[in-house]
Amino acid sequence: MPSDDEIRDGQRATWAGLSAGWEKWDSLIMGQLAPITAAMVERLDITDDQQHLDIASGTGEPGLTVAELAPGGHVVLTDLSAEMLDIATRRAAARGITNFDTRVCSADDLPFGDATFDSVSVRFGYMFFPDVARATLEFARVLRPGGRLCASVWVNPDSNPWTTIVTNAIAAEVTLPPPDPDSPNMYRCAAQGYVSALFESAGLRDITEWDIGVALVTRSAAEYWEMISEHVSLAVAALQQVDDAARTRIAEAVTAELFSYERDGEIRVPGVARCIIGTR
Repeated sequence: MPSDDEIRDGQRATWAGLSAGWEKWDSLIMGQLAPITAAMVERLDITDDQQHLDIASGTGEPGLTVAELAPGGHVVLTDLSAEMLDIATRRAAARGITNFDTRVCSADDLPFGDATFDSVSVRFGYMFFPDVARATLEFARVLRPGGRLCASVWVNPDSNPWTTIVTNAIAAEVTLPPPDPDSPNMYRCAAQGYVSALFESAGLRDITEWDIGVALVTRSAAEYWEMISEHVSLAVAALQQVDDAARTRIAEAVTAELFSYERDGEIRVPGVARCIIGTR
């Protein structure tokens, strides 16, 4: 069983390797996740002078949207990957956002004082933390009394064909071991009430969770395949285990499956995420 430090080192290397794909496909990724960003920001009730912490920021959302809504406030974007935060900085510059800074750090050992922030967001980071309970305690610690913590996670794989189309095709070519339910993986936090229980254990109150549908929209099956195989950690890791011939067969199987998702000249593959909010 790897240690927490070994898990973090692996995560850091993984996301550094995926960063180019995330920047390349930024517009499609942001389009897919826009409903989640909007829902989280709405529930955080952002004010003009909000002091906000974005955990596992990656390329900058929802932190940069919060910064735009709080011109008199300040946002700190944090992530294990300096490469991902570099992309966030470039995205901010393109949008003229200056009221933010970035910090490379681990979610379960935050370099901030108690009661520093009015709000904390964690969009699709929870499932990758080595110690989810310890991380949640850190989020609660840095929140001011009355501050809100909002997170999002993916629900079960069956509700997210935008990933399972690829992983099912890969599984036909190579045996994929089932993920350890207690170790970082994309669907680790899928069970209803999983994150809410962490919030409650950390002393948060008024906890609510709700599901939101999303869609990954691409211009063609070829674009879908190229995007997924370059930026989704689950798919990228699995594809590294197959040879070129198998990869071609996987791509053909994925393309055939995508025909059922074609609408008006686009490929629209659905998914479902869960948002969770609580108050300190």
